[in-house]
Amino acid sequence: MKHTSKWLGVASTAVLAAFGATSAHATGTLAGTTITNTASISYSVSNIAQTAATTSNSVVVDRKVTFTLANVGATTTVTPGQGSLLPATAAYDTFTLTNNSNDTLDFALAGVNQATGATAQHSGTDAFDVSGITYYIDTNSNGVFDAGDAAITWVDEVAPDTSKTIFALANVPLTVTNTQVSGIVLTASAELGGTSSTQGALLTNSNGAAWIPGTVQTVFNDTAGVSDSANDGKYSAKGDFTVYAPVLTLSKLSTIISDPVNGTSFPKAIPGATMEYCVVVQNATGGAPTTALAISDPLPTTVTYLSAYGIYLNSTYSAGTCGTGTLDSGANSSFAAATSGNNGTINGTLNNVSAGGAIAMRFRVTIN
Repeated sequence: MKHTSKWLGVASTAVLAAFGATSAHATGTLAGTTITNTASISYSVSNIAQTAATTSNSVVVDRKVTFTLANVGATTTVTPGQGSLLPATAAYDTFTLTNNSNDTLDFALAGVNQATGATAQHSGTDAFDVSGITYYIDTNSNGVFDAGDAAITWVDEVAPDTSKTIFALANVPLTVTNTQVSGIVLTASAELGGTSSTQGALLTNSNGAAWIPGTVQTVFNDTAGVSDSANDGKYSAKGDFTVYAPVLTLSKLSTIISDPVNGTSFPKAIPGATMEYCVVVQNATGGAPTTALAISDPLPTTVTYLSAYGIYLNSTYSAGTCGTGTLDSGANSSFAAATSGNNGTINGTLNNVSAGGAIAMRFRVTIN
């Protein structure tokens, strides 16, 4: 009896096609990569080697979508009326979008205001809405919005394991007051990438659907953001704007200096009397310093400005009084003297009034 002996040997290889061999990524093997595994057997019959038999199997790697969006830094300080048009004066908040997927993706952007009373990103309470939210990409990668950055409506071609800095610009109402907060929520939604400067289609989740060999299916693996759910192909993050503005109070005091009957002894406000006006500007503690501060005081026809006395500014002020003396000098010489204007109007141009500070403008009139 002749005995036939067979030796079976199996060898496997993995061939990465389509994208070629890649180095290890935190995201894993890139989507669309074809993994080909070839098995072979070799054997002999009567000690004669036979032709080896081989078989192959190919699998196309599916797309695993996972990404994050995060607000960067502290709250954005803004002033009333601050806009979004010029880089030098833009009101903007900064976000970082990080793609941890195994594919290059586009991302749609949508920014909305938080509801009044909601807790904003940095623990403040939303009190007003910004308007005209627009987006820019940090083209020059300096982390600051400037003229070198490009306006966008979506984020184009974010490669695996990379991040993009996004600036959300907005207009601040002129009516807001110091320390008020506006909260926004920015949401990024995953879209198909791969074609530069062309926005890809919104991705849909293949979780729960049958696996289709030879195609690239999409599996959402994102975590929940502040206003979206896990595994929904979206990620949302809060940002906020906090108003930093002067808190000014304006008051006007009057003192009768003399009258034509009593002189300076208990003078009364009768025709011919000399009266001193004192216009006081105070900035509360915690307010922002003022800039380009000007006082305008149109006089009624019942009084006449006394130019011989002049107009004085005092940077030292206590409640109920305006101080005495002439124009501030020395250390306070930066305060500009007010001048009498046309049409019976007194105009005073002042420098900044710091938080907790005050300045007073004094001038005299005659009662007609």
